[in-house]
Amino acid sequence: MIRTLLVEDHELERLGLSIMLEQAENIELVGQAENGLKGVELAKSLLPDVIVMDIGLPLIDGIEATRRIKSFNPNCKILIFTSRDNNDDVFEAFKSGADGYVMKDASREQICTAISSVNEGVAWLDPAIAKIVLSNIQSPKEQITPKVSGEINYLAGKQNYGLTEREMEVLALIVEGMTNSQIAEELTISPYTAKAHVHNVLQKLSAETRAKATNTALTEGLV
Repeated sequence: MIRTLLVEDHELERLGLSIMLEQAENIELVGQAENGLKGVELAKSLLPDVIVMDIGLPLIDGIEATRRIKSFNPNCKILIFTSRDNNDDVFEAFKSGADGYVMKDASREQICTAISSVNEGVAWLDPAIAKIVLSNIQSPKEQITPKVSGEINYLAGKQNYGLTEREMEVLALIVEGMTNSQIAEELTISPYTAKAHVHNVLQKLSAETRAKATNTALTEGLV
């Protein structure tokens, strides 16, 4: 069971989501908080596996709460659950240490999948958000300049950690939340090759998990 803490200030939304989580087979709702400070306190006392965190919270917002929780429990997975879909909130959430970002209009299946994914160390980015983010970091002002055939050197003047062109493609799919098998299907390569590429990407980014790789990709402007 995935021990889950819910931090949401709107009572009706908190009630509806709590009922949904309690009905999920692999999720145990261990606590609820109506503001950011209480969320941080419960994160310390309950030590949940995953925290479903709203951004617009009283006292301290979800981004600051995420930052504080990650400072004392970096292994806790935090899934941002919000209606905010602007780039600033997305980037700030991942910079604070969030492991995933899902919109409040997501289906029950998507929310449960997002919780399971971040719990397993796989970053989750809502499809609607992924399109916005990828569109932003692939904008014309951030042109890719090849250095050597088959290898990309810099993106918008920033280092790309020695990632090859294929590894850049794999990283973009990791950011979208794809599994190894999905990456293999998308790129028309074998699952073994996809796994090897993912392994190499994580190594080059010095990332232990996909969530950390996604965090680096978003904060450094990689694609």
